[in-house]
Amino acid sequence: MTTRKAFAAALLATVLPLSLTACGGGDGVSAKGEDSNSAPATTESANSENESANTVPDNSKTLATINGANGFQLVVHTAAREDGGFLTVTGSIRNTSGKRAVAPIEWNGQESQVRRTGRSLGGITLVDRVGKKRYYVLRDTEGYPLTTTGIFNVDAGATVDFFAQFPSPPDSTTKVDIQVPAMPTATIEIS
Repeated sequence: MTTRKAFAAALLATVLPLSLTACGGGDGVSAKGEDSNSAPATTESANSENESANTVPDNSKTLATINGANGFQLVVHTAAREDGGFLTVTGSIRNTSGKRAVAPIEWNGQESQVRRTGRSLGGITLVDRVGKKRYYVLRDTEGYPLTTTGIFNVDAGATVDFFAQFPSPPDSTTKVDIQVPAMPTATIEIS
């Protein structure tokens, strides 16, 4: 974890000035997408680059449970400030349907630079309603999002752990809305 923090701190120093924060009108409402794609495949979890094999997420508490299209349920377990000025959100994605489901393409986000990097959770945003700021998933120097990648299809009943790193809101901000494309908005508490 120390190597990850050091890498993230160095990356943050490079990326933070370029991070995309915009005054956002987070109205607390997110459009629910209806994804009818049902191509059969197998569960594919995060790449080892994301250290999912090396780091066990803390699943002991639940900050929010978001139910979306195709039986996907996203559970946010932590939203923790880290050294270096970033915020790491961790959780799990579960397929609660009785069949394999394709992860919504909307999870990738709309930015062309992120879309070219492959499947990811790069479309997740955090909204600080009080500070009127929207925080996007951080990117590395090659444009890859600092989040779980490679989630294509999830078998029925399967769970995939995820993480996403964002610029940290001010210390005075204790709650933010998490917006996952094609899913309802939820409010989470920052620790």
